[in-house]
Amino acid sequence: MQRLALISVSDKSGLVPFAKQLVEVHGYKLLSTGGTAKLLESNGIPTTEVSEYTGFPEMMEGRVKTLHPKIHGGLLARRDKEAHLESAKSHAIELIDLVVVNLYPFEATVAKPDVSYELAIENIDIGGPSMLRSAAKNHASVSVIVEEVDYDRYLEVIDHEAQLLDFRKRLALKVFQRTSAYDGAIAQYLEGQLAESKSDEVPDLNAISGIPGTLDLSMKQAKVLRYGENPHQKAALYGDFFNCFDQLQGKELSFNNIIDITAATYLIGEFQKPTVAILKHTNPCGISSDEDLVKAWEKAFATDQQAPFGGIIVVNQTIDEAFAQAVSNIFCEVIIAPLFTDEALKIFGKKKNLRLMTIKATLPADSLMEVRSVIGGVLMQDRDMATSKISDWEVVSKRQPSDQEMRSMIFGWKVVKHVKSNAIVYAGDETTIGVGAGQMSRVDSSKIAVWKAGEAGLDLKGSAVCSDAFFPFADGLIAAAEAGATAVIQPGGSVRDAEVIEAADARGMTMIFTGRRHFKH
Repeated sequence: MQRLALISVSDKSGLVPFAKQLVEVHGYKLLSTGGTAKLLESNGIPTTEVSEYTGFPEMMEGRVKTLHPKIHGGLLARRDKEAHLESAKSHAIELIDLVVVNLYPFEATVAKPDVSYELAIENIDIGGPSMLRSAAKNHASVSVIVEEVDYDRYLEVIDHEAQLLDFRKRLALKVFQRTSAYDGAIAQYLEGQLAESKSDEVPDLNAISGIPGTLDLSMKQAKVLRYGENPHQKAALYGDFFNCFDQLQGKELSFNNIIDITAATYLIGEFQKPTVAILKHTNPCGISSDEDLVKAWEKAFATDQQAPFGGIIVVNQTIDEAFAQAVSNIFCEVIIAPLFTDEALKIFGKKKNLRLMTIKATLPADSLMEVRSVIGGVLMQDRDMATSKISDWEVVSKRQPSDQEMRSMIFGWKVVKHVKSNAIVYAGDETTIGVGAGQMSRVDSSKIAVWKAGEAGLDLKGSAVCSDAFFPFADGLIAAAEAGATAVIQPGGSVRDAEVIEAADARGMTMIFTGRRHFKH
């Protein structure tokens, strides 16, 4: 009996040679629709239009064309049940052996700026998912291909029954993964539309706060990693990370590299002036802004000359030969920049294992949210993107800050939100001087930052101390004053704020309350 394939695709890449093989080598008869049928016919591949086969025309501007018993009966009929086969025969339903369908490009459509709601809705595929699901359910008898990557493998196993059955199971799994992700993308879009609605008639859904009522985490595996945080942990990467970065050279990225690159990208996004940041285990250990990028590097590196070993360097300007020469003697895992000159690439090319990354111009919308796993579920929140407006800051001390102190506080406040809590940053004029991260008490973080500055031979006199949360007691501020800080920036909000303000005034310090905390766990 001649085998029958139903082909209807939006992405027609690789389709013509595949269809030729089906017909000319393996004797398939083809059913198709619309543009797919025209493409096949124009390439000399005999095709029967679905409407001709069903005896029912495409209608409603193509919304209804494959939703017909002759299609779904041919997909769902079990070959091992006589009653199914008799029903198919009595209704002139031919059994379909292969379905090749990929879906309307809904995700790509809604990703375009200013896409209309009407266009988005028309790019919701109905017939495609229905055929895919019918075929996948009956994968014991029907092969279903949803990705071009599987064309060649299907042709390899088409006449080997045992291999073909195993392949059908894998293909069916892909179908349900794809349709799940597709439906999730539609739900996410529609929920976003509700969030943007100003109508009083819109119900009070979670979506209106920007947090989805149902969280769909269907993501395709991008890469199996060698291991996780440690060699004994298995790990894989999912989603579109590699659509956001280009790797120009170096070893494959590790689990830890990917986490560090993400942290570095969010950090460098805080700065418009030429800036260099050095990170280790996601914590900034030296940052500086300067019109001369080499000087910025020297000042950032001076903050801590030990921690950068094996760390990450990120820059928001093109890396040229001079900068490459300046950092070439430092062992680091990854260097990230918008661009590298040819001369810089030549210098770094001598270090074959060094990973060089460029950041794509735009990051995906989901970069504005973060998700973390917890026992029994996940947490989701807005990413801590924006600091409070400077116009909303309040000088609570008697003394007003000088221009230099203000620059130091603005700079340090951008940095401290990217340091693990409890976080203390001592900042000079657009340069870090000492960083204390991740301690159980704020005083300990402050002591570590002071100690690190001392180890680096840096003077904290005239610096600004920046705290990600309020000082619960005056002792932390007093310790900062004794270290040489003359300015303090913190959220405020402690029941002992008055005591802390009094301690600042007693030491001639200037202090700003921002009104916004920046914990980072």
